[in-house]
Amino acid sequence: YDAPVLLFYKGNLDLLKFPTVAVVGSRACSKQGAKSVEKVIQGLENELVIVSGLAKGIDTAAHMAALQNGGKTIAVIGTGLDVFYPKANKRLQDYIGNDHLVLSEYGPGEQPLKFHFPARNRIIAGLCRGVIVAEAKMRSGSLITCERAMEEGRDVFAIPGSILDGLSDGCHHLIQEGAKLVTSGQDVLAEFEF
Repeated sequence: YDAPVLLFYKGNLDLLKFPTVAVVGSRACSKQGAKSVEKVIQGLENELVIVSGLAKGIDTAAHMAALQNGGKTIAVIGTGLDVFYPKANKRLQDYIGNDHLVLSEYGPGEQPLKFHFPARNRIIAGLCRGVIVAEAKMRSGSLITCERAMEEGRDVFAIPGSILDGLSDGCHHLIQEGAKLVTSGQDVLAEFEF
C-alpha cells in the first residue's frame, strides 16, 4: 500500500476507528444503479461506515444513502479540502465535513487534476475492509480501486447489473475473477466478523 505522507481532514476523525466499507462506481450511473447502492447500504443497517470519493453518480448515491439511513460516511476527495468538485456537491461536502469526515492528501487550494483521482482511489481502498462496486464499465476507474483493494487482501463485492447496456461489464468481470456477488447489505455483513 502506497500510503500518503500526509492527510488533511475536516470533521470527526473518530470515524476511522469503526469498520468501514468503500462504495465505488460510475459517475454516469443509471437510476437503477443508484437504487441498487441505496438498497445495499440500507441493508448494512449502519454496521459499517461508508467510504467513497464524493464524485457524482455512485459515490454521491452512497454518501446520501448512508446519511439518509442515519449512518456515517467518509469522503476521500481528489482536491484540497476548500475546493468543491463537482461543484454540485458543495453542500454535501460541507455537511460531511461538519458532521462526518472529509479526507484529502492534497493541500488547500489544490484543484482537481486527472491523476489525483486514481491516487485518491488507493486511499479509499486502504481505509476499508472491503469495496462494493456498482455499475463499473470495463474501463472504469472504480476497477483501479478494486485492484488496490485486492492487492491489500481486502474483500471486493460487486453488484450485478444488466448484461444489455454495458454499464456493469466491469462488475461482471470482477465476479468472474472472484469478487463476491452481492444483492443486499446482508451479503456484505455475512463476510465480516464483528
